[in-house]
Amino acid sequence: MTVRIATWNINSVTARLPKLLEWLESAKPDVLCLQELKCSADAFPYDEVRALGYETAAHGTGRWNGVAILSRLGLDDVLRGLPDQPGYLADDAMLADVEPRAIAATCGPVRVWSVYVPNGREVDHAHYRYKLEWLAALRAAALEDAAGERPFAVLGDFNIAPTDEDVFDPAAFVGLTHVTPVERAALESLKEAGLADIMPRALKYDRPYTYWDYRQLAFPKNRGMRIDLTYGNKPFADAVTDSYVDREARKGKGTSDHAPVVVDLDL
Repeated sequence: MTVRIATWNINSVTARLPKLLEWLESAKPDVLCLQELKCSADAFPYDEVRALGYETAAHGTGRWNGVAILSRLGLDDVLRGLPDQPGYLADDAMLADVEPRAIAATCGPVRVWSVYVPNGREVDHAHYRYKLEWLAALRAAALEDAAGERPFAVLGDFNIAPTDEDVFDPAAFVGLTHVTPVERAALESLKEAGLADIMPRALKYDRPYTYWDYRQLAFPKNRGMRIDLTYGNKPFADAVTDSYVDREARKGKGTSDHAPVVVDLDL
């Protein structure tokens, strides 16, 4: 059985809906993990993706964050949010906000998490500490599935470049989030939990970047980062036959600033 799984930070499913539908028709993933929906679960365009054969499990509360899983293989055992997910207490807030950043489902023979890891903002910011706490909760949530015999993966926008090779110029990121040793150590802890970084190939140039800023012609100059990642357990990793960054989906007007990452499995 061949299964195609993908992940894409869509950067507003409402604004990018035509792009999303076009890509689903051309790439034909069996499972698609989406991040940064920027809409409530009620406002997700279920009918439009259902017309292409996809069921959807969505987790969103409004204009920020939000994650979803689209599947042509069924959606079972859906879990919204990490079991011990921390909340973020903003400076002007009375209560911590448990943001919609994770959703899991079993899709036929595989189980997946779609995750949108907090950005972190600045190294000395409370959001950075929140990011590290969130990653620790993700690791704890993934432990049981990672150790199982069923193919399992955590896919999404991790807002971390695993190595200096995953940014266009390490010197441009000195002192910034996304590249700090502490963040990278959190990713390494996923490997210690039994999950491997599934490295995609680039369709152009020599590095498989997944994100390019809208500003300063970053995309045509290929000033990118690899922050959209797939971490799979051994049964998942052993089944991978190909993985690539669909850079073509980043081209043109009205696109997300991220490209989809596709993983093909032979199960």
